[in-house]
Amino acid sequence: MATSPHAIHPAAAIGYQANADRYVLGRPDYPPEIAAWLHDTLELQPGKTVIDLGAGTGKFTPRLLATGANVIAVEPVAQMLQKLAAALPQVKTLADTAEAFTLPDESVDAVVCAQSFHWFATRQALTEIQRVLKPGGKLGLVWNMRDARVGWVRKLNQIVDRHEGGAPRFYTGVWRRLFPYQGFAKLQEQTFMLGHTGTVEDVIYNRVRSTSFIAALPPQQQEQVIEQVRHLVATEEELRGKETVTVPYQTMAYFTTKT
Repeated sequence: MATSPHAIHPAAAIGYQANADRYVLGRPDYPPEIAAWLHDTLELQPGKTVIDLGAGTGKFTPRLLATGANVIAVEPVAQMLQKLAAALPQVKTLADTAEAFTLPDESVDAVVCAQSFHWFATRQALTEIQRVLKPGGKLGLVWNMRDARVGWVRKLNQIVDRHEGGAPRFYTGVWRRLFPYQGFAKLQEQTFMLGHTGTVEDVIYNRVRSTSFIAALPPQQQEQVIEQVRHLVATEEELRGKETVTVPYQTMAYFTTKT
Protein backbone atom coordinates (compact mmCIF):
# COMPACT_ATOMS: atom_id res chain seq x y z
CA MET A 1 0.00 0.00 0.00
CA ALA A 2 2.97 2.31 -0.40
CA THR A 3 4.28 4.48 -3.20
CA SER A 4 7.91 4.72 -2.12
CA PRO A 5 10.17 2.87 0.31
CA HIS A 6 9.54 5.57 2.91
CA ALA A 7 5.98 6.76 2.28
CA ILE A 8 2.50 5.30 2.33
CA HIS A 9 -0.07 6.96 0.05
CA PRO A 10 -1.95 9.54 2.19
CA ALA A 11 -5.35 7.98 1.44
CA ALA A 12 -4.08 4.64 2.75
CA ALA A 13 -2.13 6.08 5.66
CA ILE A 14 -5.05 8.13 6.99
CA GLY A 15 -8.01 6.05 5.88
CA TYR A 16 -6.79 2.58 6.81
CA GLN A 17 -5.27 3.65 10.13
CA ALA A 18 -8.60 5.16 11.17
CA ASN A 19 -10.88 2.42 9.85
CA ALA A 20 -9.21 -0.95 10.36
CA ASP A 21 -12.30 -2.23 12.24
CA ARG A 22 -14.72 -1.22 9.48
CA TYR A 23 -12.40 -2.75 6.90
CA VAL A 24 -12.86 -6.11 8.61
CA LEU A 25 -16.66 -5.71 8.80
CA GLY A 26 -17.34 -4.24 5.38
CA ARG A 27 -15.09 -6.13 3.00
CA PRO A 28 -16.32 -9.26 1.20
CA ASP A 29 -14.56 -12.59 1.37
CA TYR A 30 -13.38 -14.38 -1.78
CA PRO A 31 -15.13 -16.98 -3.97
CA PRO A 32 -14.41 -20.69 -3.35
CA GLU A 33 -12.82 -20.96 -6.82
CA ILE A 34 -9.87 -18.98 -5.49
CA ALA A 35 -8.70 -22.10 -3.62
CA ALA A 36 -8.18 -24.02 -6.88
CA TRP A 37 -6.58 -20.96 -8.52
CA LEU A 38 -4.03 -20.69 -5.72
CA HIS A 39 -3.23 -24.41 -5.87
CA ASP A 40 -3.33 -25.07 -9.60
CA THR A 41 -2.25 -21.74 -11.08
CA LEU A 42 0.05 -20.28 -8.44
CA GLU A 43 1.19 -23.79 -7.42
CA LEU A 44 0.92 -23.10 -3.69
CA GLN A 45 1.26 -26.16 -1.48
CA PRO A 46 3.13 -27.40 1.59
CA GLY A 47 6.83 -26.63 1.30
CA LYS A 48 6.27 -23.39 -0.66
CA THR A 49 6.63 -19.87 0.72
CA VAL A 50 4.30 -17.03 -0.31
CA ILE A 51 4.24 -13.31 0.52
CA ASP A 52 0.82 -11.76 1.19
CA LEU A 53 1.80 -8.27 0.01
CA GLY A 54 -0.34 -5.40 1.24
CA ALA A 55 -2.00 -7.93 3.53
CA GLY A 56 -4.08 -5.37 5.43
CA THR A 57 -5.98 -6.95 8.32
CA GLY A 58 -5.50 -10.43 6.84
CA LYS A 59 -8.70 -10.75 4.84
CA PHE A 60 -7.00 -12.90 2.19
CA THR A 61 -4.35 -14.51 4.41
CA PRO A 62 -6.47 -17.55 5.46
CA ARG A 63 -6.84 -18.46 1.77
CA LEU A 64 -3.06 -18.65 1.54
CA LEU A 65 -2.73 -20.58 4.79
CA ALA A 66 -5.26 -23.13 3.52
CA THR A 67 -2.84 -24.12 0.72
CA GLY A 68 -0.37 -25.39 3.32
CA ALA A 69 2.28 -22.91 2.17
CA ASN A 70 4.39 -20.87 4.58
CA VAL A 71 2.89 -17.34 4.60
CA ILE A 72 4.70 -14.05 5.19
CA ALA A 73 2.32 -11.09 5.58
CA VAL A 74 3.73 -7.72 4.52
CA GLU A 75 1.75 -4.60 5.51
CA PRO A 76 3.12 -1.10 6.26
CA VAL A 77 0.01 0.28 8.01
CA ALA A 78 0.64 -0.53 11.68
CA GLN A 79 -3.01 -0.63 12.79
CA MET A 80 -3.89 -3.18 10.11
CA LEU A 81 -0.83 -5.32 10.71
CA GLN A 82 -1.63 -5.45 14.43
CA LYS A 83 -5.09 -6.84 13.69
CA LEU A 84 -3.64 -9.45 11.35
CA ALA A 85 -1.02 -10.53 13.90
CA ALA A 86 -3.64 -10.82 16.65
CA ALA A 87 -6.00 -12.89 14.49
CA LEU A 88 -3.33 -15.07 12.83
CA PRO A 89 -0.39 -15.41 15.24
CA GLN A 90 1.06 -18.29 13.22
CA VAL A 91 1.83 -15.92 10.31
CA LYS A 92 5.19 -14.15 10.09
CA THR A 93 4.56 -10.40 9.71
CA LEU A 94 6.75 -7.67 8.22
CA ALA A 95 6.09 -3.92 8.19
CA ASP A 96 7.89 -3.59 4.84
CA THR A 97 6.77 -1.72 1.74
CA ALA A 98 6.54 -3.19 -1.74
CA GLU A 99 9.71 -1.39 -2.83
CA ALA A 100 11.88 -2.58 0.05
CA PHE A 101 11.60 -6.13 1.41
CA THR A 102 13.80 -7.25 4.29
CA LEU A 103 14.05 -10.66 2.63
CA PRO A 104 16.90 -12.36 0.74
CA ASP A 105 17.10 -12.68 -3.05
CA GLU A 106 15.14 -15.58 -4.60
CA SER A 107 13.70 -16.60 -1.23
CA VAL A 108 9.96 -17.03 -1.98
CA ASP A 109 7.90 -19.08 -4.43
CA ALA A 110 5.05 -16.61 -4.89
CA VAL A 111 3.90 -13.09 -4.12
CA VAL A 112 0.15 -12.44 -3.90
CA CYS A 113 -1.42 -8.97 -3.80
CA ALA A 114 -5.11 -9.05 -2.84
CA GLN A 115 -6.88 -5.68 -3.09
CA SER A 116 -3.50 -3.97 -2.95
CA PHE A 117 -1.36 -3.86 -6.09
CA HIS A 118 -2.86 -0.60 -7.38
CA TRP A 119 -1.36 1.16 -4.32
CA PHE A 120 2.21 0.33 -5.29
CA ALA A 121 2.07 -0.28 -9.04
CA THR A 122 5.56 1.01 -9.80
CA ARG A 123 8.60 -0.31 -11.62
CA GLN A 124 10.49 -0.23 -8.33
CA ALA A 125 7.94 -2.53 -6.72
CA LEU A 126 7.94 -5.00 -9.60
CA THR A 127 11.75 -5.06 -9.59
CA GLU A 128 11.74 -5.78 -5.84
CA ILE A 129 9.12 -8.51 -6.30
CA GLN A 130 11.33 -10.04 -9.01
CA ARG A 131 14.30 -9.92 -6.65
CA VAL A 132 12.68 -12.01 -3.92
CA LEU A 133 10.93 -14.48 -6.27
CA LYS A 134 12.68 -17.71 -7.16
CA PRO A 135 13.06 -18.44 -10.91
CA GLY A 136 9.66 -19.67 -12.07
CA GLY A 137 7.99 -18.00 -9.10
CA LYS A 138 4.47 -16.59 -9.44
CA LEU A 139 3.03 -13.12 -8.96
CA GLY A 140 -0.72 -13.18 -8.31
CA LEU A 141 -2.97 -10.10 -8.31
CA VAL A 142 -6.53 -10.35 -6.98
CA TRP A 143 -9.32 -7.79 -6.72
CA ASN A 144 -12.95 -7.96 -5.65
CA MET A 145 -14.97 -5.24 -7.34
CA ARG A 146 -18.67 -4.49 -7.14
CA ASP A 147 -20.48 -5.63 -10.27
CA ALA A 148 -21.46 -2.33 -11.88
CA ARG A 149 -23.60 -4.13 -14.47
CA VAL A 150 -26.28 -4.04 -11.75
CA GLY A 151 -28.09 -0.69 -11.76
CA TRP A 152 -28.09 0.12 -8.04
CA VAL A 153 -24.45 -0.95 -7.74
CA ARG A 154 -23.52 1.44 -10.52
CA LYS A 155 -25.30 4.27 -8.66
CA LEU A 156 -23.48 3.34 -5.44
CA ASN A 157 -20.15 3.43 -7.25
CA GLN A 158 -20.95 6.87 -8.61
CA ILE A 159 -21.57 8.21 -5.09
CA VAL A 160 -18.27 6.78 -3.86
CA ASP A 161 -16.08 7.48 -6.90
CA ARG A 162 -16.69 11.23 -6.98
CA HIS A 163 -14.57 11.48 -3.81
CA GLU A 164 -11.59 9.43 -4.99
CA GLY A 165 -9.37 12.42 -5.85
CA GLY A 166 -5.96 11.09 -6.80
CA ALA A 167 -6.22 7.81 -4.89
CA PRO A 168 -5.09 4.80 -6.96
CA ARG A 169 -7.96 2.53 -7.99
CA PHE A 170 -8.11 -0.87 -9.66
CA TYR A 171 -10.88 0.03 -12.11
CA THR A 172 -8.90 2.83 -13.80
CA GLY A 173 -6.49 0.27 -15.22
CA VAL A 174 -3.46 2.51 -14.55
CA TRP A 175 -1.71 -0.42 -12.83
CA ARG A 176 -1.87 -2.43 -16.08
CA ARG A 177 0.44 0.01 -17.85
CA LEU A 178 3.37 -1.73 -16.16
CA PHE A 179 2.72 -4.89 -18.15
CA PRO A 180 4.26 -6.51 -20.08
CA TYR A 181 7.30 -6.18 -17.81
CA GLN A 182 10.76 -7.51 -18.57
CA GLY A 183 11.50 -10.64 -16.59
CA PHE A 184 7.83 -11.61 -16.26
CA ALA A 185 5.72 -13.68 -18.64
CA LYS A 186 2.48 -12.40 -20.16
CA LEU A 187 -0.19 -11.51 -17.60
CA GLN A 188 -3.03 -14.09 -17.52
CA GLU A 189 -6.55 -13.30 -16.27
CA GLN A 190 -9.53 -15.17 -14.79
CA THR A 191 -12.86 -13.87 -13.48
CA PHE A 192 -15.04 -15.38 -10.74
CA MET A 193 -18.41 -14.26 -9.39
CA LEU A 194 -19.15 -13.56 -5.75
CA GLY A 195 -22.16 -12.48 -3.69
CA HIS A 196 -21.47 -10.64 -0.43
CA THR A 197 -24.46 -11.21 1.84
CA GLY A 198 -24.92 -9.46 5.17
CA THR A 199 -26.64 -6.62 6.94
CA VAL A 200 -27.05 -3.36 5.04
CA GLU A 201 -24.97 -1.72 7.77
CA ASP A 202 -21.99 -3.96 7.08
CA VAL A 203 -22.02 -4.81 3.38
CA ILE A 204 -23.03 -1.34 2.18
CA TYR A 205 -22.43 1.36 4.83
CA ASN A 206 -19.33 -0.12 6.46
CA ARG A 207 -17.96 -1.09 3.05
CA VAL A 208 -18.26 2.52 1.90
CA ARG A 209 -16.75 3.79 5.17
CA SER A 210 -13.81 1.39 4.75
CA THR A 211 -12.91 2.88 1.35
CA SER A 212 -9.56 4.57 1.93
CA PHE A 213 -10.38 7.99 0.51
CA ILE A 214 -13.81 8.07 2.17
CA ALA A 215 -12.24 7.19 5.52
CA ALA A 216 -9.68 9.97 4.99
CA LEU A 217 -12.41 12.63 4.66
CA PRO A 218 -13.33 14.86 7.62
CA PRO A 219 -16.11 13.23 9.71
CA GLN A 220 -18.79 15.64 8.50
CA GLN A 221 -18.03 14.89 4.86
CA GLN A 222 -17.98 11.16 5.58
CA GLU A 223 -21.48 11.39 7.02
CA GLN A 224 -22.66 13.38 3.99
CA VAL A 225 -21.50 10.49 1.78
CA ILE A 226 -23.28 7.96 3.99
CA GLU A 227 -26.47 10.05 3.87
CA GLN A 228 -26.35 9.88 0.06
CA VAL A 229 -25.96 6.11 0.30
CA ARG A 230 -28.87 5.90 2.77
CA HIS A 231 -31.03 7.78 0.26
CA LEU A 232 -30.02 5.29 -2.44
CA VAL A 233 -30.92 2.35 -0.19
CA ALA A 234 -34.28 3.95 0.68
CA THR A 235 -35.23 4.56 -2.96
CA GLU A 236 -33.97 1.45 -4.76
CA GLU A 237 -36.58 -1.32 -4.95
CA GLU A 238 -33.96 -4.07 -4.53
CA LEU A 239 -32.72 -2.51 -1.27
CA ARG A 240 -35.64 -0.62 0.27
CA GLY A 241 -36.77 -1.94 3.65
CA LYS A 242 -34.34 -4.86 3.71
CA GLU A 243 -32.09 -5.60 6.68
CA THR A 244 -30.00 -8.16 4.76
CA VAL A 245 -28.85 -7.77 1.16
CA THR A 246 -26.45 -9.39 -1.29
CA VAL A 247 -23.93 -7.16 -3.05
CA PRO A 248 -22.76 -8.74 -6.34
CA TYR A 249 -19.01 -8.77 -6.97
CA GLN A 250 -16.65 -9.86 -9.69
CA THR A 251 -13.33 -11.28 -8.52
CA MET A 252 -10.54 -10.55 -10.99
CA ALA A 253 -7.49 -12.82 -10.65
CA TYR A 254 -4.27 -12.23 -12.61
CA PHE A 255 -0.94 -14.01 -12.57
CA THR A 256 2.44 -13.93 -14.21
CA THR A 257 5.60 -16.00 -13.87
CA LYS A 258 9.17 -14.87 -13.28
CA THR A 259 11.06 -15.99 -16.38
